Amino acid sequence: MKVSFPYGKEKIEYDFISEKLSAVLESNINEYVPELSEQELVLSAMVNPVGSERLCILAKDKKNIVIIASDHTRPVPSKVIIPPVLREIRSVNKTAKITILIATGCHRGTTREELIDKFGEDIVNSENIYIHDCLDNEMLVNIGTLPSGSACEINKIACEADLLIAEGFIEPHFFAGFSGGRKSVLPGIAGRQTVMGNHCSEFIDSPYSRTGNLENNPIHNDMLWAAKKAKLAYIVNVILNDKKEVIYAVAGDVEAAHKKGTDFLSSLCAVNAVPADIVISTNGGYPLDQNIYQAVKGMTAAEATVNDGGVIIMLAASNDGTGGDHFYHQLSSETDINKTMEIFLGRKRGDTLPDQWQSQILIRILLKATVIYVSNMPDDIIEKMHMLPAHSIDEAIKKAKEIVNKENAEIVAIPDGVAVMVV
Repeated sequence: MKVSFPYGKEKIEYDFISEKLSAVLESNINEYVPELSEQELVLSAMVNPVGSERLCILAKDKKNIVIIASDHTRPVPSKVIIPPVLREIRSVNKTAKITILIATGCHRGTTREELIDKFGEDIVNSENIYIHDCLDNEMLVNIGTLPSGSACEINKIACEADLLIAEGFIEPHFFAGFSGGRKSVLPGIAGRQTVMGNHCSEFIDSPYSRTGNLENNPIHNDMLWAAKKAKLAYIVNVILNDKKEVIYAVAGDVEAAHKKGTDFLSSLCAVNAVPADIVISTNGGYPLDQNIYQAVKGMTAAEATVNDGGVIIMLAASNDGTGGDHFYHQLSSETDINKTMEIFLGRKRGDTLPDQWQSQILIRILLKATVIYVSNMPDDIIEKMHMLPAHSIDEAIKKAKEIVNKENAEIVAIPDGVAVMVV
């Protein structure tokens, strides 16, 4: 009856012995045991690329090589991926200029301490690292018009590369279908206006813009177009278990290798919905639960199985705050979330405001269920964002039972809401 929930850098173990726990929704990913070590999996993928030549062949005679790397909000094991990538490049090309371009998307810049945590001090001290800023217009280049109709502006460091490659990890994504692959370019190194056009309310509202779906997904289509237009030639993507260990790796073409990874992931992480009045979810712990903005992802797993009018209990430490002023004020400045949703849906693609997509999805969830948010955040901030604060699972369950008016309410637990696809 005990369930372990990731929370920040720790885990909260809760005993449901006195509760009616209907189901624990987990992917089978943690039962999968690879035959190789993390390093061996990455090396094997690089030796056997999908849809492309080996990196050592692609890197020959190149003068300016750019590696797009994830930022501090992603648990990508860069210490495992980047060293073999650098070794393979330099095994055939010792004179090339190599730049590691940090794909911050619209997030804040990654700090030096966070870079060291991701890459190790040796790489931070010895390699040329540039942190993308989506608002730095002098560093943006227009490479064309996206299928959505928005201008596609990306970091000029990537545009000037004669070989562009990327690291990343693949997990279910709540509106792009899956993370990884093409997302390194859009939103990773794109300008803010480009991201907003891609994340417009029309696309977010599409029934195809959902977890685990790429077919006819307008957001994915934009992202893939941007990656190909930017000439992203090679990726190394990994799949992680709940301990953030590499259990699978793919390398090669941005579309073909990514598809091989998503096919593998889908075979492990799809779970059937179990309707319940109360659903407990997480964002998989640190680093994905650093703020409320990111925690919306884990809420969508609960959204897919909670009853209408039920309660979602979201566990996310949120030590980094709300995740953005735009996101916070879009929720807190208007008491009527129905009115806010109408405003969002009335906006054209080119008029999308920063963080509108995340607010739109959170409101969609709130229109279906009450959200009780267990975090280290001040109560008044949570309340202004139309959620109820709590500081323990016990406290949250007590509040949830009062809301659904059922002492013996059925509860579903989702230990890692970003690792499953609830269908």
